[in-house]
Amino acid sequence: MKTHLKLAIIITLTIVNINVEAQNKKGKIDDTGRIALNAYVSPQVEGLPSSAKRMLINKLAKIVSNNGLGSGSINSRFIITPNITVLTKDLTSTAPPMTALTLDITFYIGDGIEGILFANTSLEVKGVGTNETKAYIAALKQIKAKNSVFKDFIDQGKTKIIEYYNTNCDFLQKDALVKADKKEFEDAISSLLAIPEVCKECYMSSQDLTVKIFKMKMENECLENIQKATVAKTNNEWDEAASYLTTILPDVSCYEDAQKLLVEIENHRCAEALGKAKGAWANMDSYNAAYWLSEISADSKCYKDALTLGNEIKIKLKEEEDKEWDFKLKEQQDVVDVQKATIKAARDIGVAYGDNQPKTVTYNTRSWW
Repeated sequence: MKTHLKLAIIITLTIVNINVEAQNKKGKIDDTGRIALNAYVSPQVEGLPSSAKRMLINKLAKIVSNNGLGSGSINSRFIITPNITVLTKDLTSTAPPMTALTLDITFYIGDGIEGILFANTSLEVKGVGTNETKAYIAALKQIKAKNSVFKDFIDQGKTKIIEYYNTNCDFLQKDALVKADKKEFEDAISSLLAIPEVCKECYMSSQDLTVKIFKMKMENECLENIQKATVAKTNNEWDEAASYLTTILPDVSCYEDAQKLLVEIENHRCAEALGKAKGAWANMDSYNAAYWLSEISADSKCYKDALTLGNEIKIKLKEEEDKEWDFKLKEQQDVVDVQKATIKAARDIGVAYGDNQPKTVTYNTRSWW
């Protein structure tokens, strides 16, 4: 069988500690495995200028990050969200007159899907600007992510979130299996990756389940790819047929069937390439003969015939033209990535799925203010 079809990812049951990976290539902290809070400003916060809203979302994200929590890219269920009450709005007696605002900002942490409040705290801030938008921005600048008031607030929220995962662990895992049974593998993996590492028992068992679902995904893709390859082969699309089989790993149950089909494909391609090489050499076209011989794999049925023809061409050219000519039969390379465990591959699938989900989420916060 072709060696370049060997493992692309070696399956191991070693669970990597995702949270202690230092940084990814972009220099960002990896949030997988951490408690995640999504910064959210409700449309119910009336009168907030759009530029001030963006600043407020950034402030919320900094509060979350400063207190050791991750972003909500994988799971946006839990949110940190504010409500703003304008206590005073005045025009100063200065020339030109300025807008002065006093804002009472209440911060909430909760389950945005179920509408359950976990924690809240408040700050009063003031701002002055040449217009209302600039006054808002000046007031919001007074929110400091390192303000000690946020520590207890975040700690209360974290405690409730941990409680949620520990209480609902069985349900979350069953739900992931239901999704996997419906072939919603990426969604299933993403939901399991949202379970924070601090929930040790649930986290570890969910990592094992992630491996299981990842293998289910690989098994499903194997069967699908064999079917696609068979159709392509029937349509004489040999290269396309082979391309469907290159990602099938040795530890899936249909691997042997895939290899049998691949042998058929490679033998056909071998015979075709050898025929073209012979045709080129019959016309004394050594260049094209070499090209088609280079397309023949070392594990193909006609490889020995290819070597024989290659040697014949080499000897003939040396005899008649005193030139050295050589060709290189296609060398096979292992594409083995021994550094990536299954959980890493599964994590990438889950993270990509989470990142590609719609960013607009409707949260239930009506009862919070």
